[in-house]
Amino acid sequence: MRPPAAPRLTLASASPRRRELLAQIGVTPDAIIPADIDESPLTGELPRPYALRLAQEKAAAVDVPGLVLAADTVVSAGRRIMGKPVDAAEAEKFLTLLGGRRHRVTTGIALRRADGFVSAKTVETAVKLKRLSAAELNAYLDSGEWQGKAGGYAIQGIGAAFVPWISGSYTNVVGLPLTEVAGLLNAAGYPLTYAGVAA
Repeated sequence: MRPPAAPRLTLASASPRRRELLAQIGVTPDAIIPADIDESPLTGELPRPYALRLAQEKAAAVDVPGLVLAADTVVSAGRRIMGKPVDAAEAEKFLTLLGGRRHRVTTGIALRRADGFVSAKTVETAVKLKRLSAAELNAYLDSGEWQGKAGGYAIQGIGAAFVPWISGSYTNVVGLPLTEVAGLLNAAGYPLTYAGVAA
C-alpha cells in the first residue's frame, strides 16, 4: 500500500519478481507500465554502464506523473553480457559457461521524479554457480525456469540448488536491490512504512 501523502509510483517493468520484492518492503506500485526500449548493448559496452543506461532509458521512456522506478539486471562473465536466453540451447550455453566459476550480476536502478530529475545507481553481486552434471542441466532445462531469466537461471527458484556462494546483495540477484531502492524512494519523498509486511 502507498504511504499517506506519498507521490504516485509507477514501476516501469513487467517483472513479477520485482513486484514481489517491492511487496516485501510494503510497496505496491500505483501502476505498472513496462518500458519499451531497444535493449541491445552498444558496441564495446561493458556490463555496468549497460545496466545503468538501460535503467535510465526505461525510466525516461515511461512518461507519467509522479515517480517512475526502472531497473535492468545483467549477468556477465568478464566483459561478456548474458541476457535472457532466446531458447533452451542458449540457456544450456550460458549455464555451461557459468558453471564452476564466479560471475557478476549487476542491476541498474533509476528513479525519475516528477520534476524530471533521475537518481540512478548500480549494484553488483558476485555469484558462483556450480558445474552442473548432464542430468542436472537437462532437468533444469526441462523445468523451463530459465525462460526470461538473465544468465539462464533463477536464484529464487530451483536455481538456488546450484549456487553455493554469493558475495553481495541477494535481492540484487533476484532483480531489484531492495536496500538501494528503499534509499532512492525515501530520498524522493516516498517514505516507507513497512506496514503489513510481517510474516
